[in-house]
Amino acid sequence: MQSRWFDFGGDTIVRTDKYIRLASDKPSRTGWIFSRVPLTATNWEILVEFKIHGQGNLYGDGFAMWLTKQRAMGGNVFGSVDNFEGLGVFFDTYKNNRPGTVFPYIVAMNGDGKTPYDKDNDGKANELAGCSARGIRNANIPTKARFTYFADKSLKLELQYKTEDEWTECFEIPNYKIPPVAYLGFSAETGELSDNHDIISVKTLNLYQHNSGSNAAAAASSPGKGASGMKQPKEGGSWSWFFFKFVIFGLVVTGAYVGFTVYRARQRDRF
Repeated sequence: MQSRWFDFGGDTIVRTDKYIRLASDKPSRTGWIFSRVPLTATNWEILVEFKIHGQGNLYGDGFAMWLTKQRAMGGNVFGSVDNFEGLGVFFDTYKNNRPGTVFPYIVAMNGDGKTPYDKDNDGKANELAGCSARGIRNANIPTKARFTYFADKSLKLELQYKTEDEWTECFEIPNYKIPPVAYLGFSAETGELSDNHDIISVKTLNLYQHNSGSNAAAAASSPGKGASGMKQPKEGGSWSWFFFKFVIFGLVVTGAYVGFTVYRARQRDRF
């Protein structure tokens, strides 16, 4: 019941062949799972496949993805601790008090370590960015979230829940900064209403940007280099040109050999 890379607690159920169930379809359940190793990549992509499903027409409450300095602590914000420092993204399936907003609703919050989550109003006071995602529960296809981050530049969330390989942008936050030491985690909770909240898979990838703008122009102006900074191939460097030179060389050698043979024959006739 232990993992080398993750800690988990609360009501979390681990089925390594199928899923990690953060909260089951039963009332008053909370669970969490956090990485033991911080995410230190400068630019990254996190791809999460999840599943929110249940039997009833009334359901709640939702799950959260975390990138925070705090880790592995249960609490009352979707199963994790309040007054966190870092990023919290809440996949909220139950509307408490947000008139005119379609649920399920996804909210991104930047925690400063002091400000509590506005739970009574579904995070309205804390919302950095967000979007409605009707159809994300009991979807007929694998539901996925793709987070893309470039340090101090942008954080983007895209969702797959309508059609496979069709990504819908939820939000993009410019000039966003993740704490230099942040732990990736997930948590979920149910109240009087409930649902199954499953994490199917998580993939984290490093991202590298190509040269662009002034760097590309500088590379293009460098002698012997193209816009990408790669050296241009030398003239005659192709296989066809090599083969042509090889044939010419062979003809020259053959001609020299024939000429030398004729010369030796004439010399022999003289003597």
